Amino acid sequence: MPEIRRLTAREVLDSRGRPTLAATCTLADGTAATVSVPSGASVGRSEARELRDGDPSRYAGLGCRRAVAAVNDTLHRALAGRRFERQADLDRALIELDGSPDKSRLGANALLAVSLSFARASAAHHGLPFHGYLSSMADLTASALPRPTINLFSGGKHAGGQVEIQDVLVVPLRARTMDDCLATAFRVYQAAVRHVAERYRARPLVADEGGLAPPFPSVAAMLEDAVTAIEQAGFRAGEDVALCIDVASSHFFVDHRYQLGGEHLSSQEMIDRVVSWVRTYPILSVEDALAEEDWENWTVLRRRLAGKALVMGDDLLVTNPERIRRAVASGAADALLLKVNQIGTLTEALESYRCARQAGWTVTFSARSGETEDDWLADLAVGWAGDQVKIGSITRSERLAKYNRLLAIEEETGLLVAPWPGASFTDP
Repeated sequence: MPEIRRLTAREVLDSRGRPTLAATCTLADGTAATVSVPSGASVGRSEARELRDGDPSRYAGLGCRRAVAAVNDTLHRALAGRRFERQADLDRALIELDGSPDKSRLGANALLAVSLSFARASAAHHGLPFHGYLSSMADLTASALPRPTINLFSGGKHAGGQVEIQDVLVVPLRARTMDDCLATAFRVYQAAVRHVAERYRARPLVADEGGLAPPFPSVAAMLEDAVTAIEQAGFRAGEDVALCIDVASSHFFVDHRYQLGGEHLSSQEMIDRVVSWVRTYPILSVEDALAEEDWENWTVLRRRLAGKALVMGDDLLVTNPERIRRAVASGAADALLLKVNQIGTLTEALESYRCARQAGWTVTFSARSGETEDDWLADLAVGWAGDQVKIGSITRSERLAKYNRLLAIEEETGLLVAPWPGASFTDP
């Protein structure tokens, strides 16, 4: 039964140069583990709240010294010397100590850093790889690695809004290993670099998650360029490599209309537009195609896309069990984008995961736009048997740390990559 000896934290910088925090949990036997936590740019209104300093003279108010103090002072004093038999016991204590409905008192960033660092220390205490500890926590056995959906092009809040939708991602469909998935993505990415240079006279500058971000004139051009890159890399679009899109539509939903490419679309018109994209391009998953509170129209969207593409909730669901249950009951989605920092503790994220699985949903484990070099997401996605993992592009070290960890787990376990839901592997 692990006993906490000491909890400490410090402020560090994420991949956008903004503060976040790293926490270290030291157990009574001397085992210690450190975890750093991410932060998002596309943030749902119902997400658990980070604790920021609000001092405009330092990091434009984004400093995390208050969250660091919450770990070093409040949480350390309350938890040091206590034994926790299960991860759920520790997480319950964290939630009770915060006491607010949105974790704003001590900060979801502080709580998550402690939750994860205790989990990583407990894994070492028990002599388990981190993904093995997470599997045992969830009473799961990993039978495959999650299939990566890899950022190719970026817009929206990740790239200065040159087009409204946030990400176009590629998913290698034929590849059976993580190594082959990444090699496939490399070929497509390099083809995209050449295509962007020729079409837009643009250097391969990248957005928050490593995706290319040339001045696309429209969403359609962005999607057409993605298909071109796949084909120029020598693959068949829709057979060897397909697309996923993150629309992030809450960010261009104004006065009950979707402000897309100079048009002002109703919800029904926005649904029609998304359906037309899926019909025209090899899109297998559509994330946040409608705004986070446009609930009744999500049901219509899912009905229209049934059997054609996954309808995935991010801002809609924010890894919150209550919102997931509502979406299940109303038929609003059939896929969850799971981000642990949206809810604040591992145990609550596991409840969200189970709600989605019980409904027969697909689950994608996701990084955030503001990431660190920590690789715990890879272990979580494997340990909890994710269908897909969404890390970002194959550039930037905070993304590659996680891909490289997946390669290491592949070598350790010999697991193949999970097939796309409903698909089976056949030789090309």
